[in-house]
Amino acid sequence: MTTYDLIDAFDVTPRLRLLRFPVGQAYLWRDGSALTLIDAGAAGAGVPIADAVRGWGHAPEDVRRVVLTHFHEDHVGGAAEFARLSGAEVYAHRLDAPYIRGEKPGPPPVYEDWERPLHAQALTQLPEPLPEPDLPSTVVELEDGDTLDFGDGARIVGAPGHTDGSIAVHLPHHGVLLTGDAVAASPVDGQVVLGVFNLDRERAVASFHRLAELESDVACFGHGDPVVAGAAEALRTAASGYPLA
Repeated sequence: MTTYDLIDAFDVTPRLRLLRFPVGQAYLWRDGSALTLIDAGAAGAGVPIADAVRGWGHAPEDVRRVVLTHFHEDHVGGAAEFARLSGAEVYAHRLDAPYIRGEKPGPPPVYEDWERPLHAQALTQLPEPLPEPDLPSTVVELEDGDTLDFGDGARIVGAPGHTDGSIAVHLPHHGVLLTGDAVAASPVDGQVVLGVFNLDRERAVASFHRLAELESDVACFGHGDPVVAGAAEALRTAASGYPLA
């Protein structure tokens, strides 16, 4: 399989590490010797993620679970490969799980005109040729409001709009919010913005407002630099620029 290169890795907090790929990002959360991976890059990212885990002083087998925020290729492509390497279980919202398992194709975004060149540019950063999909056969299905056993109680927050089954992961005891592609940081100026390439913009805006109401000090996005202090205020200010319908 073609390797999907890891281009950077750094600590957001002592327990949270960002893994940056040519398109998209993944995150490792640490609870002592046990790790959780949030998102998994595009196809070919499994081995680079395993190397990044080792570079953080852990073995791939220390990763207990992979939580996928939505079904898009740049977030789920490395999940099956890494799960085989580590033994981790793969989790996703029940509405996106059938697409991740490959049971049917996922619906495409409804592009704004200005988003089309951005999407074309992103495609040029994916591996060439694009590997055949490597799909997990088993996905543990999540619902809005579920709590997972990491981060002293990780809350699954439904954030539909980018996809129907988009989720965020909130660690309230640590003030950390991982938004997937519901929210992003602009590559131009770092400003917090609504995520692009949405299936339903109206629902995406409503989800942005919902996430902005959560108490968080650190916010990590599927694309762009994290907010490392005062995240709730930053998200609320940004969300105010997108009126609810």
